[in-house]
Amino acid sequence: MTPPLSGRRHMLRRVVLLVLIAVLAVYLVLPMALGIFAVLPTREPVGAPPDGFGEITLTTGDGVALKAWYAPPDNGAAIILLHGAGSSREAVRSYAAMLVRHGYGVLAPDLRGHGGSDGATNRFGWQGTCDVGAAVTFLEAQDGVETIGGMGLSLGGEVLLGAASAYPQVTAIVADGATQRSPEELSALESERPLYRSFVTRVMYTTVQAVSGIKPPKPLLDSMFEADSTEFLLIAGGAVPREVAFGEVFAETVGERVRLWVAPDAGHTGAFGRYPEEYEQRVIAFFDATPGAGE
Repeated sequence: MTPPLSGRRHMLRRVVLLVLIAVLAVYLVLPMALGIFAVLPTREPVGAPPDGFGEITLTTGDGVALKAWYAPPDNGAAIILLHGAGSSREAVRSYAAMLVRHGYGVLAPDLRGHGGSDGATNRFGWQGTCDVGAAVTFLEAQDGVETIGGMGLSLGGEVLLGAASAYPQVTAIVADGATQRSPEELSALESERPLYRSFVTRVMYTTVQAVSGIKPPKPLLDSMFEADSTEFLLIAGGAVPREVAFGEVFAETVGERVRLWVAPDAGHTGAFGRYPEEYEQRVIAFFDATPGAGE
């Protein structure tokens, strides 16, 4: 039996209401929740320093105390090693060991709001340039440090790329899994420029700015382009199309100072685990060959 007209109208209203709720959830509630999550405290435990490392505290220009591990170099070059979002220096132990094996010094801090460091959390690293500045200031004061490089995973790579123009002392940067951290950076990809493609992400970033009171930093491409004496090695997971796309845009825009390795079938920051020998060879060869970073 066909429902009466009033019953069909009631069902239609319910369907429309459910559709509206679903649209609001996907396009507003979810990205706003992600934006709020991005500024919640993240305190991943940090164990004892690796062999050869000491525990130190850095102080940023805006007065934030950052906990860090430090091992001095044997070859005159020290690398600032930065972890990813929501993580800590605990996640970069194996990378630190790789660098130390080849004579490099390593300074591995917890970014502000992460691990043992003070400060408000921002999983997009919008204040990360201040943290890089504290690391550079520390290394410049250390005996045996003649040159400085940087290596970062995901957020850590984006922080280093974003700080490149402010701190040209960091003459060589490896960024593994770097993409974007603000609306303006997202528009570097032509495919993401239409509002229907980027609306959700833009709502998330707007929420972060509203909740934290912090404005997005200088776009990565602007920083890289202005850092005209810095060399870059970008590593992208071949199984992550957006990661590859950003790597290609960075390389095409900045030019010959950027080398891009797309690690076949690797996930986000998964190249080291999938191709440990090739990864080590590429990273160390880059630092060794870059003037001022491993000579």
